[in-house]
Amino acid sequence: MGKILYLIASSKPEAVSVSRTVARALVKRLMEIHPDASVEELNLYTDNIPRPHWDYFGSRSCLVSGDALKKLPLQDQAQVRRMESLCDQFISASIIVLAAPMWSLSFPGVVKDYLDCVIQKNKTIAFRKEKPVGLMGDRDRSFFYVQSSGGNIPWVLRPSMNKGLGYVEDIMRFLGFRYVDELLVDNTGTTDEEKKKAVEKAVGKIEEMLINVQLSDNHIRTGW
Repeated sequence: MGKILYLIASSKPEAVSVSRTVARALVKRLMEIHPDASVEELNLYTDNIPRPHWDYFGSRSCLVSGDALKKLPLQDQAQVRRMESLCDQFISASIIVLAAPMWSLSFPGVVKDYLDCVIQKNKTIAFRKEKPVGLMGDRDRSFFYVQSSGGNIPWVLRPSMNKGLGYVEDIMRFLGFRYVDELLVDNTGTTDEEKKKAVEKAVGKIEEMLINVQLSDNHIRTGW
């Protein structure tokens, strides 16, 4: 049985958040196709997402453990264990869906805090000949980035105007995700009618996007 991890990176309630509304439609459709899959939701705003501190690490991207962990204040020990838990949850997922608005040509800062928690040595990455390599290609995994924006950024300008999109996709591919895709909710505008049209257009793309993703009993298999 596969697991879907739904990451929420919008501070708005779902009823008024465009990215969350579309991401919810995507998660629901995945569950309809694969009713035996489990879903875990993580709200990066309301759940505990530590901001990694230098003394949480014993070496590059490697959390402290043993006696070194016990030397930390109890509150910091709890944060280190929370980071370990978040990383384990991340690894265990077969599909990850991230919903986030585009802020300042990027994404909300909670997304970076979360990624800093789950990128850990000997879990999601390793260092070979001093070079980092991703470890999540051991089985098929899929990642979907649902991003909302007020306007419509032409594809030719996306590398300079939408830096968060490229960053997230590059990280996931580096970690070893076999299938990485985006669901952009553009032209959300300022009125309810504009938002409605943007949501309907994005939701209409879900079926085509999911053609290449199949959930097996053990993991996600992707086909191109």
